[in-house]
Amino acid sequence: MDIAALSIALSQSSASQSAGILLTKKALDTAEGNSTQLLKMIEAPHPNLGGTIDVKA
Repeated sequence: MDIAALSIALSQSSASQSAGILLTKKALDTAEGNSTQLLKMIEAPHPNLGGTIDVKA
């Protein structure tokens, strides 16, 4: 195989791998942000809910 062609193929492979890693990092950051927002929503329930229990039959 020609050295120039091998060099180009290796460079393209490296660029593709770098792009895949960056995309995965972005997806991970987005998922982390979504989970943080979800946890904040769960931690702050409505203040009037759960204060009393109706035990009438």
